[in-house]
Amino acid sequence: MTISYQWLSDYLPVTVDPERLSRILTSIGLEVEHMGRYEEVKGGLQGLVIGEVLTTEKHPNADKLTLTTVNIGTGTPLNIVCGAPNVAAGQKVVVAPVGATIYPSTGEPLTMSQRKIRGSESQGMICAEDEIGLGTSHDGILVLPATATVGTPAAEYFKPYSDIIYEIGLTPNRMDAMSHWGVARDVCAYLSHHDKKDLKPKLPNGNSFKSDNNSLPVEVVIENEKACPRYSGVSISNVKIGDSPLWLQQKLKSIGLRPINNIVDITNFIQHETGQPLHAFDADQLSGKKILVKNLPEGTGFITLDEKERKLSGEDLMICDEKGGLCIAGVFGGLHSGVSSATTNIFLESACFDPVITRKTSFRHGLRTDAASRFEKGTDISGTVLVLKRAAALIKEIAGGQIASEIVDIYPGQQAKKEVAVKWHFIKKLSGKNYHPDAVKNILNGLGFEVIKEGIDELRVAVPYHKPDISLPADIVEEILRIDGLDNIEIPGAITITPSVEEQYAAETYREKVASALVGLGFNEMLTNSITNAAWFSEEEQQGMVKMINSLSAELNILRPSLFESVWHQTTGIFCRTQLATDCRTGRKIVSQNQRASQIPGRTA
Repeated sequence: MTISYQWLSDYLPVTVDPERLSRILTSIGLEVEHMGRYEEVKGGLQGLVIGEVLTTEKHPNADKLTLTTVNIGTGTPLNIVCGAPNVAAGQKVVVAPVGATIYPSTGEPLTMSQRKIRGSESQGMICAEDEIGLGTSHDGILVLPATATVGTPAAEYFKPYSDIIYEIGLTPNRMDAMSHWGVARDVCAYLSHHDKKDLKPKLPNGNSFKSDNNSLPVEVVIENEKACPRYSGVSISNVKIGDSPLWLQQKLKSIGLRPINNIVDITNFIQHETGQPLHAFDADQLSGKKILVKNLPEGTGFITLDEKERKLSGEDLMICDEKGGLCIAGVFGGLHSGVSSATTNIFLESACFDPVITRKTSFRHGLRTDAASRFEKGTDISGTVLVLKRAAALIKEIAGGQIASEIVDIYPGQQAKKEVAVKWHFIKKLSGKNYHPDAVKNILNGLGFEVIKEGIDELRVAVPYHKPDISLPADIVEEILRIDGLDNIEIPGAITITPSVEEQYAAETYREKVASALVGLGFNEMLTNSITNAAWFSEEEQQGMVKMINSLSAELNILRPSLFESVWHQTTGIFCRTQLATDCRTGRKIVSQNQRASQIPGRTA
């Protein structure tokens, strides 16, 4: 999971130093595996400065070079030889003086040094946009507006976006932290507990959402309510597809996403902000102005966005219209399911899909998408409408248009919050620390838990929808521990251990003595792999064996059904099933027949 420091800071009510934030994230179970700087412009334009060309004259020894003097605000003008055809006196330009390093859009970095060019001294360089990573044009030097102030650092003038990026190693149960908003909630819970302040993250909301008309209604029907427990959507008309604003592109680029267009970029932004995947349909392409959430027949062909035809399983949940499939629900869109440059009306989907069904479909088709990785861990079923309002308001702000329908929200069987009771003495027993009840309640409240009942012996809480992994008292203790910090658990000065007394150990002791005696007589004791080779068995025997889906090799592709074949393989090459003995513990016969290796496929006696 990639987290942007600048993006995360938008939701924090206080400023947290990047280094401290890294320590906090690791402390609360979101281990920072890597922390590094992201620069929209490599080098951040450091060392470059705004200058003004004072004079120009033709180079005496080169027709295409110009001798210039440039004021960069240091008092003494620089003499710079320039090869650009558009250089002229009075221009405000970007100058790389001696000692500065430039990072071209293509090619290696170059550090300026004082040198002679065709016999004339040059004390730096007047830069084109591609020479400093601001663009791709090399037609001439970059000429700035006349209002640019001489001597201003280029980094201050252009303000290129820079950020600190954290790579977090998420455990599979932490779906609540697969978004910047989710991480901010945990960080605020930590800060509230340790800094003794009541800090709440700034919630991204859809308060500005308002339906303008009902000119583009879309009907939604859920036929498979188990696979899709909730489906929300809204129509937006007269949008203008185009490039996203700079701030949106910068946020997406910082976490490794490529901007596409304003609608797609907003859905990606919302997904990484809230953890809720969205999908925007071209509303004019919806047959019958209807969305059907259902399964299609086994073997139905479906062309996905990557232009590959896939044969659907009867278990794959699909988003359809009256003509057929539009998307593999929660996993991947169809070839004609999304927006294009010609789109003017959209239907925006915000849904909740069953984690198990989504995961099986994702693996079945080899489609490991960002949306699938979230749905298969479980999304917040309570937040589909809130996120939808947030996204629709943002689309209206950036892409224009009107909210052209009321929100459609199909929620057949509303889920109640899980309740978990934990006893106070159990918290102390499991954590090793005696927590004050107020500290426990404050930590849980900060994470979104609701205290239902507090008694002398126990605490009963309602689990928030964004924490589907919480179901046991031990899970509650874990939440308290990770926010308080494992380092804050005192190690006792003395540890009391009760000796363990093993019952019915005689049979095991007897087995060990027999094994040792046999080894002493020259027998070999073998420890074999639990995974073995299917080629050692007949086709009939293979029918009932457990085969490996992702086998390590062709020779290790089934779970071992018996020890005999492994014994033959490791010893003399002669496979012999002989009635040797009985089990010393049960009295059951170990083997009952003889068989030559020649009867095993691929083996000779």
